[in-house]
Amino acid sequence: MKNKFFSIIFLALLILTACKQADSKAETKEVESEAEMHDYAAFDKKVEVFNTFIKAHTMEDLNAQSELMADTLKWSPPYYNGNKWLGKEDYLAALKSYHDNFENIQYKAGIILPDTTSSGYFSGSVFPKSNATTQPNALRLYGTWTAKHTDSGKDIGVKWFAVGVLNADNKIAMITEYFDVHGLEAQIAN
Repeated sequence: MKNKFFSIIFLALLILTACKQADSKAETKEVESEAEMHDYAAFDKKVEVFNTFIKAHTMEDLNAQSELMADTLKWSPPYYNGNKWLGKEDYLAALKSYHDNFENIQYKAGIILPDTTSSGYFSGSVFPKSNATTQPNALRLYGTWTAKHTDSGKDIGVKWFAVGVLNADNKIAMITEYFDVHGLEAQIAN
């Protein structure tokens, strides 16, 4: 009887061990498949394009910025305009205005949190479920712009958020920006 009892316990432990090993292999495969699903290289390439665009803005290099934009670029400005999309020439004119009216334009990527500054670039989403994606199709950019207003000599700053999309040629095809335009005017006026 004891032999039967020990045999049953031994058999149960053997089955339990085999099941745990199978679960472990399944978890490893799931993690590997999830990593393959995320296109980190595409995300990094898009971040690089936007970093180059931002760097060109800090250097007031409108030609370099223009080269990074698709000719068919769609731009939604930070101010309310009835939600009308504008084109590349409109965006270039706005950028030139910043270059003409500000000096020492600087950018710090990241979301300001109480104890740190987190990443300034995000893409993909798990919510809402109907739109969930692991692909970096649209980049969300967060950061802070600072500069000196040329005429008044006043230092200004603004928190900035944008959503940008690149086309197949890695050119900026769409950008929508959000920041407090009137806050800039108030900083200059005071």
